[in-house]
Amino acid sequence: MSCHELVELVTAYLDDALSPADAVRFEAHLETCPDCSAYVAQFAQTINALGALPAERLREETLAGLLDAFRGYVREP
Repeated sequence: MSCHELVELVTAYLDDALSPADAVRFEAHLETCPDCSAYVAQFAQTINALGALPAERLREETLAGLLDAFRGYVREP
């Protein structure tokens, strides 16, 4: 696995959502790449820190505007 591929898969790895084969490749790369190991550790630390923050509520008009924007979004195949 390349460093670029690891970066693309880091959230899936931390969510335990990789296939067993990809998880093995991911962890094998971490064993040989100190830069990616540091990146994953920092990413996990950030997630843990943000998880400790209290949830903030959006103003109703902001939420309504976002929902309208998402409802109007059409993704081309």
